[in-house]
Amino acid sequence: MRVLITGGAGFIGSHLAEKLLACGDKVCVIDDLSTGRLENINHLRNNNNFSLVIETVLNETVMDRLVSECDVIYHLAAAVGVELIVKSPVATIERNILGTDVVLRLANRYLRKVLITSTSEIYGKSEAVPFKEDADRVLGPTTKSRWSYSCSKAIDEFLALAYYKERNLETVIMRLFNTVGPRQTGRYGMVIPRFVQQALKGKPLTVYGDGNQYRCFTYVDDVVMAAIKLMATPQAVGQVYNIGNDVGITIKDLAAKIIAMTGSASQIVYIPYDEAYEEGFEDMRIRKPDLSKAYNAIGYKPRVQLDEILQRVIDYFKEKKHD
Repeated sequence: MRVLITGGAGFIGSHLAEKLLACGDKVCVIDDLSTGRLENINHLRNNNNFSLVIETVLNETVMDRLVSECDVIYHLAAAVGVELIVKSPVATIERNILGTDVVLRLANRYLRKVLITSTSEIYGKSEAVPFKEDADRVLGPTTKSRWSYSCSKAIDEFLALAYYKERNLETVIMRLFNTVGPRQTGRYGMVIPRFVQQALKGKPLTVYGDGNQYRCFTYVDDVVMAAIKLMATPQAVGQVYNIGNDVGITIKDLAAKIIAMTGSASQIVYIPYDEAYEEGFEDMRIRKPDLSKAYNAIGYKPRVQLDEILQRVIDYFKEKKHD
């Protein structure tokens, strides 16, 4: 297969590229390096089946050529991380909505199957856990920029499903729940790499809010395998799937666990949301997926659980320190 990965120099995209190359596919990555990093894919660049284009997906001329030359598209390019979303709402909305519009229009032009990566943020403040794919969404007001990400990704989903229903374009949507693993940075508020780096440096672990937020963390390899299986499953076309882990932990317990696993002398410090993000910031109290639909479609079960995830991330940052 000739595969195009948008955002392929990012954390998830680089792992996906690695796996597809190992399967014998030809992989082209397009990334503007706004959040992706060359170091994520440098080890792939000597592979004859790998190519990199440093450009935004909003460049329709470049994207037209890349889409015409591929067989399938994994669309991962998006604004990521709560901090980035709060600080750069215009870029978040434009990159997510306009980028997906370009991808879907060109995919429709050349009849290329597309996987759209969405997010658990779709469910907003709903407390109807575990979240099912057809559950109602509960969101805060438009005056809170925090919800712009959820809305922009919802538009992506609506658009992908509209292309499927109206124009028979093969689209698949997966909603990701807190994907973590090596190569993820804490640069935009991702909690596990941030906590691990703080613990290894003996710095205070900064917990935003009261720490009672409940989150489920998914290892990146589980996400990558789910994406590949969904793209290979005919009945997944036109469908939305939760991909995550249904075993979770509170953020304050996560901080304590990381301190224990690293043997750190770090303390836990609580920072109000207003100081961490913006005045009046709202968060989701609990994020837990119902995985039954993905299990029925592709036999999806998360294989790597939290303790192993944390150990792999800890090892990654320890090794990185000695490079």
